[in-house]
Amino acid sequence: MVVDQATDESVDSVFQALADPTRRDILRRCGPAQPSVSRLAAAYPMSFAAVQKHVVVLERAGLVTKERRGREQLVRTDPDAVRGARQAIDDLEATWRGRVDRMTDVLAGSDDPTKKEANEGDT
Repeated sequence: MVVDQATDESVDSVFQALADPTRRDILRRCGPAQPSVSRLAAAYPMSFAAVQKHVVVLERAGLVTKERRGREQLVRTDPDAVRGARQAIDDLEATWRGRVDRMTDVLAGSDDPTKKEANEGDT
């Protein structure tokens, strides 16, 4: 199996960013509304600097973009990056569903060599 290192690193950074509940909530709040970092910070029981660090992690992962308007930094979710994370999960699910289906077949006896030998001895 060949692994695309660049793709794996970007997927890793997305899932590391999504691992934190505050960052997931920030993504929910951003959407098309484009709140400022200051407005986001007001919604959390932590410092402005802490919220700003969360936004930076999301930005490095490509999940949000920031746009400066005057003194404010507006935050917007990048739907393509979120879609990419979903696609990675869908790919993993398809892989594992295929493996589980094959294991089910093996356990059901469709590929059990001992059953074939037993059947051949009956004739």
